[in-house]
Amino acid sequence: MNSRGLKAGLIAASALMASTLMAAGPVHAAPTAPPAEAATVSHVQSEGQAALDAYWTADRMKSAKPANTINSGWAAEGRSVMPKAGQESVAKAPKAPVAETRATARSTVPRIGKVFFTQGGQNYVCSGNSVQSGNQSVVATAGHCTYDLYTGWVTNFVFVPAYNNGAAPYGKFTARSLHPTSEWAARNDISYDGAFAVMNTLNGRTLAATVGASSIGFNMARGLTYSAYGYPEASPFTGERLYSCIGKASVDRIGGTQSQGIPCNMTGGSSGGPWFVGSGPTGTQNSVNSFGYTTQSNVMYGPYFGSSIQSAYATAAGQ
Repeated sequence: MNSRGLKAGLIAASALMASTLMAAGPVHAAPTAPPAEAATVSHVQSEGQAALDAYWTADRMKSAKPANTINSGWAAEGRSVMPKAGQESVAKAPKAPVAETRATARSTVPRIGKVFFTQGGQNYVCSGNSVQSGNQSVVATAGHCTYDLYTGWVTNFVFVPAYNNGAAPYGKFTARSLHPTSEWAARNDISYDGAFAVMNTLNGRTLAATVGASSIGFNMARGLTYSAYGYPEASPFTGERLYSCIGKASVDRIGGTQSQGIPCNMTGGSSGGPWFVGSGPTGTQNSVNSFGYTTQSNVMYGPYFGSSIQSAYATAAGQ
């Protein structure tokens, strides 16, 4: 992907609180960069359950806001997370009708929740979903919710299934390892903005045993109809409720990425939320919320779940 021409923005992880709030957090070693190219990339998380339970208070979770600049490399080049404009030579795609793009508030779904983490000294929020695996412990999310070329691996990573207005009805599951696609880890390639986190057990139970898990599919047809779920937080949303959009996927005609777009007005905070084939959360997960363009209103893009993301999943599922 040509990020200079594309200026694509990651829509969801979020930047936030004052440094005084960060002082109470766990101490971390400097991030370790992944190999430049690798079939799979993994990173072990070391924060303990007690420390992260104490760190991610209800107030602190509510304070997490979408970042203006999640990717520090793009920020250094004057880019915005939700880009200001594409190349003038690229025509804008037509806007989808408002009725098709408006996200609908939903009741909580136990498998779907919010992801909280720290990166580059700031706290962020994404969305995620529990997916089926042999270890019963895998969460699907966006690659940019796990690793950034310039700030390294995230820390303090927790998954809060069925989050609702500060409540964590099933507790906070801590991550023991993170697994983005190799293309994301090597060059933050937005076409491959997918990742998986392997969660520790909580009170002696795995994530799937606690909240269930969705089926997941790879190398499926393009242009399917999807229902996308997430916790949008940037205005006009608050990040405290689950929302969804439903629409038919189309190709990226602005940036030329391999990602697909659906009509949806969800904003920052929804990144990493699941795309299900069909019209509801009982379907097969086949992508995640990833990015959008300011030159194209009300369209959400998600990476194609091909062989690369399948490899990352296989590594996570085998942990």
